[in-house]
Amino acid sequence: MRIVKAYQLHLAENRAGSVVFASPHSGCDYPQSFLESSILNEHDIRSSEDAFVDRLFADAPALGAPLLVARSPRAFIDLNRGREELDPGLISGIRRRMQNPRIASGLGVIPRVVSNGRAIYRRKITLAESEARIRAHWVPYHAALERLLKETRTACGEAILIDCHSMPSEAIESIRTTSGTTPDVVLGDRYGSAARPDIVEQIEAAFASAGFQVARNTPFAGAFIAQHYGRPSRNQHVVQVEINRALYMNEAEIRPNKSFESFRGMLNQVIARIIEIGVRKNRLAAE
Repeated sequence: MRIVKAYQLHLAENRAGSVVFASPHSGCDYPQSFLESSILNEHDIRSSEDAFVDRLFADAPALGAPLLVARSPRAFIDLNRGREELDPGLISGIRRRMQNPRIASGLGVIPRVVSNGRAIYRRKITLAESEARIRAHWVPYHAALERLLKETRTACGEAILIDCHSMPSEAIESIRTTSGTTPDVVLGDRYGSAARPDIVEQIEAAFASAGFQVARNTPFAGAFIAQHYGRPSRNQHVVQVEINRALYMNEAEIRPNKSFESFRGMLNQVIARIIEIGVRKNRLAAE
């Protein structure tokens, strides 16, 4: 295991195939200076976390795939945003220009708000401070992810990144799967641009075979990581996986619920099936 300020990299014990897992939003190492600069208490500031997702996927290395885990919290820096997605509403010295919806809503690379639009900071931060934060946290994480994907493509001929996230149950209350139920899992492939269709179909089948209700791209189609790293024409695929938090945690108290370990066991079956996708593809390529 490699540990740096921004991330932990857990290498596979016996690497099997071309699948890579990563969790960019489960970091919970909050700098004390950041907490002191916030108007939120330590509990409320965690509401943006994909809490415990790193623990849900912790067995991936033992099953044959590497796992990259962020240590930096999402409220501090959002690793699923481009480094240029700077918010002039938060960062002094940034010229206002055409903004994408993420920045406009306060969810740039340095977030201005947490869930339900609650402001994080007492005052604006400087451009120099934001750039230092990006260099210390965003750059190392993405350097590690890019290196991991490149090494995988070199060794296997392709890379399949499973970008692991969780979603508040309230975000999907009005969403229905084809069977008319609320989804347990939402797969995002940027409407087909981030991964080849057959790969997404096999990942969906892996979740469905374990009894999960699956939807695609609504309400989460994938953000910067899927958009930036998903290059099917280069044999590099990204599928964002969003898991309903109510299945494994108490959302109000931000703690695992009584179903956590049994849910993790179910998810391990899915992880093993997803890893097998990369194994099968490599086997066919070698024949």
